[in-house]
Amino acid sequence: MSTSRTTTDTGTATGARTTAGARPAGYGIVRARGVSFLVHRRSALVAGGLLLLLAVSSVAYLCVGERFVGPSEVVRILFGQSSPAAFVVEELRVPRLVVALAVGAAFGVAGALIQTVARNPLASPDIIGISQGAGAVTVAAMTFGLGSYTVLPYLSIAGGVLAAALVYAFAWRGGLHATRFVLIGIGFAIALRSLTTLFMTKGDYLVAQQAQIWMTGSLNGRGWDESAPLRWTLLLMLPAVLWAARAQRTVSLDDDTATALGVRLGPVRLGLVAVGVVLASVATGVAGPVDFVALLAPQIARRMTRTAQVPLLCSALTGAVIVVLADLLGRRLFSPVELPVGVLTAAVGAPYLIWLIVRSRTAGSAGGKA
Repeated sequence: MSTSRTTTDTGTATGARTTAGARPAGYGIVRARGVSFLVHRRSALVAGGLLLLLAVSSVAYLCVGERFVGPSEVVRILFGQSSPAAFVVEELRVPRLVVALAVGAAFGVAGALIQTVARNPLASPDIIGISQGAGAVTVAAMTFGLGSYTVLPYLSIAGGVLAAALVYAFAWRGGLHATRFVLIGIGFAIALRSLTTLFMTKGDYLVAQQAQIWMTGSLNGRGWDESAPLRWTLLLMLPAVLWAARAQRTVSLDDDTATALGVRLGPVRLGLVAVGVVLASVATGVAGPVDFVALLAPQIARRMTRTAQVPLLCSALTGAVIVVLADLLGRRLFSPVELPVGVLTAAVGAPYLIWLIVRSRTAGSAGGKA
């Protein structure tokens, strides 16, 4: 997402605001208990559709397994009614579903925030080295026995923050240039992935094999205990995410306009990146580096809503849908062999990344000829 595109979108929105008066085109006013606020109609419809799709996907997720449980029975179990299949649904499938929902939402929001700051659809945590930093620290801890699965997500946050700080520091040259930010991040991602491989060769063979499986991104064996750090982090980060949803509107403007409005771009951008880094790192610590979710979800959400900035709520819902469906297919596509969720997301995300790069180069060539 280039600066010129952002400026054009903003200018269009401003023009719509001028012609429509106090209410921008495409927005409605919601009033509740003396409080009123603007709601983008298309975004609200898309969010409702995603919620419905997520509900259907979640029920299907709980139905399908080695033992099939009917949808009506699943719904009765969720509402507390007794059933012979209650143990299978409540103890085996629901915890893993909660992890899938939380991981997908965290990656979706993280990708949306980082792409907003970088103004580039390629800037996602798994492309610019954040997931690799979290993964390197986590694999080191696993290989050398420095932490349990309940501690690993917190170590992942430290690794992701450190990687992001290095990328941010090297990319900063009196400002944050999108292309430099992405290229330096890709360089760090390659270096950190090599470091992760080195850690696995130095540790115990069996632990290294577990680390290798974790590196593909998997929800196998994840339950309430393993997901606790992610659930608590999402709860504690909710105020920061609400702030980010408001702050990203001004960051989406071009620098001159945002500065003229009194926005301190440096601290705001740093805050948005920090929120995205923490969310992506803790999700990586729980499920491993589930590649391309943070890349795909924000762009799919933005194309569905057709908004000037990447919508956080729809990005979170899209990320959750992607992870739930990918894990469902991974469990049953080649049953009894279970594929890690990261294999399915990579199978979809890698072609999209290639298309995105080719499309960007084509657009750049056309602009140069013009």
